[in-house]
Amino acid sequence: MAYKGFPKAMWIAGAVLLAIMVAEAIFVISKGIEKTATVADETAAEFVVGPLHVEGTTLLDANGQPVVMRGISIGWHNLWPRFYNSQAVVNLHDGWGCNLFRAAIGADDLGELLNGTTYHPGYISDPQGALEKLYAVVDGAIACGAYVIVDWHSHVLHLEEATEFFTAVANRYKGVPNVIYELFNEPVGDSWADLKAYAESLIATITSIDKSHPLILMGCPRWDQAIELPAADPITSYDNVMYTMHFYAGTHKKWLRDATDSAMAAGLPVFISECAAMEASGDGPLDMESWKEWSDWAAARGLNIVLWSFSDKDESCSMLTPEATSEGPWPDEVIKPWGAIARDFVK
Repeated sequence: MAYKGFPKAMWIAGAVLLAIMVAEAIFVISKGIEKTATVADETAAEFVVGPLHVEGTTLLDANGQPVVMRGISIGWHNLWPRFYNSQAVVNLHDGWGCNLFRAAIGADDLGELLNGTTYHPGYISDPQGALEKLYAVVDGAIACGAYVIVDWHSHVLHLEEATEFFTAVANRYKGVPNVIYELFNEPVGDSWADLKAYAESLIATITSIDKSHPLILMGCPRWDQAIELPAADPITSYDNVMYTMHFYAGTHKKWLRDATDSAMAAGLPVFISECAAMEASGDGPLDMESWKEWSDWAAARGLNIVLWSFSDKDESCSMLTPEATSEGPWPDEVIKPWGAIARDFVK
């Protein structure tokens, strides 16, 4: 009897086991579908362009949620005009995952040679040419659903020409939330009193045209490192402004982080609109230990950060080799070490 009953018991046990396995499979599949849908929904809702505003030291979106972006700055438009095209922006967005661009529109003429090609004149000598390059990048960013910083890229104070420039930009893009205005890339020897007056004048010009309360960025003396000066005497005529701090990890160390921490503790909102891992010259070895200290520090404080530069010069800060196409996409063999780091960083 025991022998005859054994197969029956085995059959019952097998049936039960099969039922359990089928139930588990259905559960796993259903959870997998649910998880996939959730991830897809989160990814779809992950980045939406809208108005940005500053509250305290934090940048917020229209829903009052903190905004933390990682972006890429194209090199000076009059040094690398070939990358100032909408298709390059599309490929950086789609291929690298970049949702924040910076168009560095050179104000001044630069008359040396780069890769055998004469530098183009700056905005002051060729305003129409500069604006055409800018508009290609900005229009590409808008089409992609990305933010774009319009950067007046100079080390010299040019109030009259900057007023003309930002008047044209504001008239074209007024009310467009993608556009962020950066009034002065890196002042060098100007006093903060002069720079504050310059900024207040440009802010009045921009906001008289663009009534949407746009985000505006302003630099500070000594290549955007004397951050303690605006902290002691901030702009009070406009509340949607952040102050730019620039660092190069091979040169700038803990002292600049400490100064920036002190400025933020005093209530100054900070935006890192340019940085990289090598020396401040833009060349030299990548200091990855220092870069990690900087990037970890910025992440811990929820700071927005833009990497320099999308260009093809023979220096370590340029992300591409001269063989790279102007429009992309760009295969690994034309992406230099800093470019590969930047691509992974902004995703």
